[in-house]
Amino acid sequence: METESTVNRVHRGFAFLDISGFTNFTDQQGDAASVNALSAFRIVVRDVASHHGIRIDKWLGDGAMFVGVEEKPLIGTILDIATRLREGGFPLELRAGISNGKVILFEGDDYIGTPVNLASRLCSEAGPGQVFVTEAVAEFAPQGVCKTHIGQIDVRGLVDPVNVVTLSASELLPVR
Repeated sequence: METESTVNRVHRGFAFLDISGFTNFTDQQGDAASVNALSAFRIVVRDVASHHGIRIDKWLGDGAMFVGVEEKPLIGTILDIATRLREGGFPLELRAGISNGKVILFEGDDYIGTPVNLASRLCSEAGPGQVFVTEAVAEFAPQGVCKTHIGQIDVRGLVDPVNVVTLSASELLPVR
């Protein structure tokens, strides 16, 4: 049995990326269009994440969870995916949330802790086309990324409000 002193905590960055409006798209456009959109999404996600050295931790239906040991490539991955899909005529917007911090590495392949939950909640709070990040993550934004401070938002499950920044790619070019 693990004790407090044997729990393995590691610093990681986490991102959740979601196709905004996918349920409605499926309802209106049908199964074939939905499968085509999801396939296009996953092709781009795999290509861009591997280029940046970011791990796709798990697929979440019309979204994905990413893990990175460094924040800058994690941010670049999310913004590059959004840019590449938008420029390729993808029919829907994406939304994302990114957080970082120390988490428990559980059984070697799962992460437990507030940074994981916070990234997921930030993704849920973001609107179509938005990338919500914590102030700590925003400090790692690559050159050319536009940062806009949103202010404090209440995040379900957390006692204190979180300072949120939105990121957008003003000069980043998508990975080809």
